[in-house]
Amino acid sequence: MKKENFISQKIPHESAAKHVSGAAIYTDDIPEPPGTLYGAIGCSKKANAIIKKINLQEVIKSEGVIAVVTADDIIGRNDVGPVFDGDPIFTKKPEYYGQPLFAVAATTTELARKAVLRAKISYKTSKPIVSIQEALKKKSYVLKEKIIKKGEALKAIKNSAHLLKGNFTTGSQEHFALEGQSAFVIPQEDNDFKVFSRTQHPSETQQIIAKMLNQKSNTITVETRRLGGSFGGTETQSFIFAAICTLLAKKTKRAVKLRMDRDDDIIITGKRHDFYSEYEVGFDELGVIKGLKLKLASRCGISPDLSGAINDRALLHIDNAYYLENILVENYLCKTNTASNTAFRGFGGNQGMMAIENIIDHIATSLKKDSAEIRRRNFYQKRKKNITHYNMKIEDNVIQEIFDQLVKSSNYKSRQLNIKKFNLKNKYLKKGISLTPVKFGISFTTWHLNQAGALVHIYSEDGSVHINHGGVEMGNGVHTKIAQLAAHSLGLPFNKIKVSATRTDKVPNTSASAASSTTDLNGAATLNAISKIKMNLAAYVKRKYKIKTNEGIYKNGKVKFNGKSFRFDKLVKEAYLNRVPLSSSGFYTTPKIHFDKKTFKGRPFLYFCYSAAVSEVIIDTLTGENKILRADILHDAGKAINPAIEMGQIEGGFVQGAGWLGCEEVNWKNNGQITTHSPSTYKIPAVSDMPERFNAEIFKRGKNIENVINKSKTTGEPPLMNAMSVFFAIKNAIASIGSYKINPKLDAPATPEKILMSIKNLKSRI
Repeated sequence: MKKENFISQKIPHESAAKHVSGAAIYTDDIPEPPGTLYGAIGCSKKANAIIKKINLQEVIKSEGVIAVVTADDIIGRNDVGPVFDGDPIFTKKPEYYGQPLFAVAATTTELARKAVLRAKISYKTSKPIVSIQEALKKKSYVLKEKIIKKGEALKAIKNSAHLLKGNFTTGSQEHFALEGQSAFVIPQEDNDFKVFSRTQHPSETQQIIAKMLNQKSNTITVETRRLGGSFGGTETQSFIFAAICTLLAKKTKRAVKLRMDRDDDIIITGKRHDFYSEYEVGFDELGVIKGLKLKLASRCGISPDLSGAINDRALLHIDNAYYLENILVENYLCKTNTASNTAFRGFGGNQGMMAIENIIDHIATSLKKDSAEIRRRNFYQKRKKNITHYNMKIEDNVIQEIFDQLVKSSNYKSRQLNIKKFNLKNKYLKKGISLTPVKFGISFTTWHLNQAGALVHIYSEDGSVHINHGGVEMGNGVHTKIAQLAAHSLGLPFNKIKVSATRTDKVPNTSASAASSTTDLNGAATLNAISKIKMNLAAYVKRKYKIKTNEGIYKNGKVKFNGKSFRFDKLVKEAYLNRVPLSSSGFYTTPKIHFDKKTFKGRPFLYFCYSAAVSEVIIDTLTGENKILRADILHDAGKAINPAIEMGQIEGGFVQGAGWLGCEEVNWKNNGQITTHSPSTYKIPAVSDMPERFNAEIFKRGKNIENVINKSKTTGEPPLMNAMSVFFAIKNAIASIGSYKINPKLDAPATPEKILMSIKNLKSRI
């Protein structure tokens, strides 16, 4: 590796050594000043009720309790809703089981948690709405329904050679990041507050707290050094914990730490939206879709939270990689008496994709064709059939190349024949295989969020560089990749670049680290700041040495201007002595994007990520258990900034997606109480759930055609959708029981119970 080239190199994550040694500091690890108090939250035990009476006297008198806060202590906005109201910090009319009612600060976490249990509360209850079907029946919605239309779907369906109808459900999913929800607040002088929050969105956290306290935003500083994973779980759901912790700190005038027990964390917070779809599809003899009518409904919980944007992204991805000439979609955002569902890796896109993939799979079975063949026939084309249902022209399509390359490299066709032979010989064990594509759009669908800022300092004494930007490091490697970009731009060793914690008093008004746009946005903002400093240096050299200059060539710790060479550290010291600024802010806005949410037309994405995956599974038809035998992934990461980090995202995203579609099941009782709220009742993938053979590869010919940093493509969310191949491989294994002639009825997640029910249903139709 050349000393100056840190792009496209497998540089270790900047915190890797700290991660494995335990030295990495997370919110709950921050040293506490003397007198720090510890918080706990008292929650509703009813899902739809009015509090008739609440008696907190025993709570107040509990050992170690210093203060209790309720809605009466909030002088400003009693709501943490990011877009719409509907998520009160404390309420007297709980709408879901686990909704916060009050909080305490005590001398230890244990005493605080014991104290909240001593509250005496009487309720007047009403029957809660829990399921999507109940909400649809009662027309219970958090936002107005949306209808999108392209062409003449009903007419096209009617005139098609073949017609199919069906319904399909994808389940919810708990984020279950390694690090639980937490906050730590230290009061400052002038009634200011320093807030350490486990959040993907420090700026919104700042605004939420300022509004709650009825103070100016500049009195609140939010800092986030790193997150132990997040996956969307702290884009908005962290706000309530930071707000409550700050309220306790304000009342006690002491530092307060709030760390949530894992059970309480899961009970209080929202999850991935589960979706229900009903479809009617018309297609020709080749399996090409001619018309599609789709009803798409999601469980949103008690408030909109981010459901509007999540459902929009589901609608924007119901095509996945397929050209849909005639389509009619009705979208319903169901209000239920459950915690407000929220952002989760994929942000609705994967739910939309699963709806169309299930339809494609159904078409293939009805025609007795290989589903991969039907998928390819419906792909977007290069020069025709390349306009989406929201009127965006696709100009970077490489799905055919990826798909065809993976068919060959995975030996898909020969394995498919071998699997059929295996299934004929084995009565109880059945294998399945499936090949699925991914096309995922990159950019925030809310236009103004596509912006980022950065602050870069170069220190005159030794030429070292300090960077602050608006992105949050949550295991995604954003700090590492931005340090690589900076090192490359300045021609410096990687160890001369330091990226610090994300802070609202350094870079203001930042967007959430989400939408798979964190590196794209903040990396470009950082390079913009560096470019300004370079221009300052070039102007100085031109003025001092009478040299015609451009920006200069930065390599190997040296800078060259038209033949004159400087050591970087010497040049910056000289520039400082001559009063040249060595610090600059940077800014970036995503170009080209525009989208009208009312007409559902425009260009919501700057570019698309493409991928394909082949999964082979085996199921036990007596127990419903399944195992991923092999997974092959070919993913387009463009010109990857750090292939090692991208590969980690590709592999990790696949496993998380396999969990969503396989073993992770969220359940509620009819009274609204969640029953899957701990590691003992909720199953995330374990090491044994990994594919026995795992082949993941970055598409070598990948290159972003847009002007994105390093011509790279993100690997944040798109890899998760590769796991669709696992679900449809399971479905393929079940279909073998009926000689592949009957479409199995299987909803996600494909738990052993659902697999057994699907087998029973299929056998009844033979």
